[in-house]
Amino acid sequence: MGGALGAVDAAAGAAAATAVEDLPPDVLALVLRRLDGASLAAVGCACSGLRDLAADPDTWRALCLAMWPSLRDVPCCAGGHHYRALFADAFPFPAAPAPPPPSASVPAASPPRSLPARLVSAVDLRHGGACIMSRVVETDAASDWFLGAPFRVDALVQEGFTAPAAIAPAGLSLSWILIDPSTGRAMNASSRRPVSVDRKWLTGDTVARFAVVLGGIALEAAVTCDERHGHVREVSLCAEDGDGSGVSGRDAVAAVAAAMAGGRRGGRGGEGEARRRYEEFVAGKRARKEWNARREGMVDLCCSGVGAAAFLGFLVMLALR
Repeated sequence: MGGALGAVDAAAGAAAATAVEDLPPDVLALVLRRLDGASLAAVGCACSGLRDLAADPDTWRALCLAMWPSLRDVPCCAGGHHYRALFADAFPFPAAPAPPPPSASVPAASPPRSLPARLVSAVDLRHGGACIMSRVVETDAASDWFLGAPFRVDALVQEGFTAPAAIAPAGLSLSWILIDPSTGRAMNASSRRPVSVDRKWLTGDTVARFAVVLGGIALEAAVTCDERHGHVREVSLCAEDGDGSGVSGRDAVAAVAAAMAGGRRGGRGGEGEARRRYEEFVAGKRARKEWNARREGMVDLCCSGVGAAAFLGFLVMLALR
């Protein structure tokens, strides 16, 4: 009896000593391919044995293409070793710029940041979890026309397309990745989930907006669709400042370049944070508009008072002649 119990204890000890890295590499590779990007990156930090498997280029390529099918048509992503760095850049949201430290002295001017000469947009639109549109748009960001005109990139315009079923704006999700081909850096330019949904009563179209705030600039992607017939008419990306005015291509590209080189914040739960920052941006824009309206009203009132006083003075002068 004692010998049987000893054998059972020995078998239990051997089973307890078996670790996950003792599994065959091909089995581990299959398991890792079922993880999402954040979990895969965390597994790579667990131990040296899993680090090499978690850094497998084919695993990251499959993960990125499943999440962003449009990357298949992006030339700068042809090499598999780029996908892990791309995920690290494009999955988290850009971090809010840190305020400058208080200083009595005037800080020295930093050298101007070189702007990307070309931007590649990888756009994927989903409805109910199914991908209904994938587009790649290349933009010449060095032309004088683009730099001087209001920033705008069109992924879908005029031709449109019809989805397999009626579209509910709440079920839409949009991924818009901006890539600098010269450096390989990228950033997420969409909140993924809509931050606002508006209806155009004149045409009956619905506009779902996806936005990220970069300091004093908001990148706003708009999806215009007819939810009754499932027709998507337009998908575009614009930029506006805190006053609601359009931002020039030069200023928008400068903000995008700074965001690409800046920090990132966690991707999980980032949709709620992006929505909160956009609502703060909209509230600030509304407050500035109201303040400007009050200021203009006061200026108009002062001008009216000065005009009335001048007219009364003129009448008094005529009466005393």
